[in-house]
Amino acid sequence: MEHVRIATYEIKDGTFQELADIARKGMLRTFQEQPGFIRYGLADLGEKKCVSLSLWETRKQADAAVPVAERWVRENIANRVDLRTTKIGDLAFFEGTPARV
Repeated sequence: MEHVRIATYEIKDGTFQELADIARKGMLRTFQEQPGFIRYGLADLGEKKCVSLSLWETRKQADAAVPVAERWVRENIANRVDLRTTKIGDLAFFEGTPARV
């Protein structure tokens, strides 16, 4: 079973796309350096809100990602976002359809 870290943010300054570009270059790389990292993404919820999703091999690794993310946000984009919620959960499944070329 994989584990998910879900954090919601309110965007204070700039656009979602600007935030996504910064996160792809920074938060993603930071998470990739952490043990158990599987995947990371950022979604626009509209109305100046977004959600950060990361998948981890163990719950302990997902829990350890919380202070890592908080530190990265504080050091890099604290002027752009406010953290609203952080949750860790067990992921029952996350399925998709393979891309067709």
